[in-house]
Amino acid sequence: MNIQKTVNGSTLVVELEGRLDTTTSPKLEEELRNSINGITSLVIDFEKLEYISSAGLRVLLAMQKIMNKQGEMLLKNVSETVMEVLEVTGFIDILTIE
Repeated sequence: MNIQKTVNGSTLVVELEGRLDTTTSPKLEEELRNSINGITSLVIDFEKLEYISSAGLRVLLAMQKIMNKQGEMLLKNVSETVMEVLEVTGFIDILTIE
């Protein structure tokens, strides 16, 4: 999985490419935890994300809890396949999706 990060003031945009699963989710979590200090808006772009597993969902939930305290988190460009996973798991009610 490729992770591209862009900081613009207090906004962090993270673009994901590939698969967010058991193998790649620890890397994403570490990258995010090391980057969200002072960030009030976290935008995660799923345009090139092909797959998300329960391990990936756990990372999203952990980041949402942190961002609830310091600002907001937004998922954008979510594919139909990934959206289906978010709907089935109920994450669509927890996360802000554009």
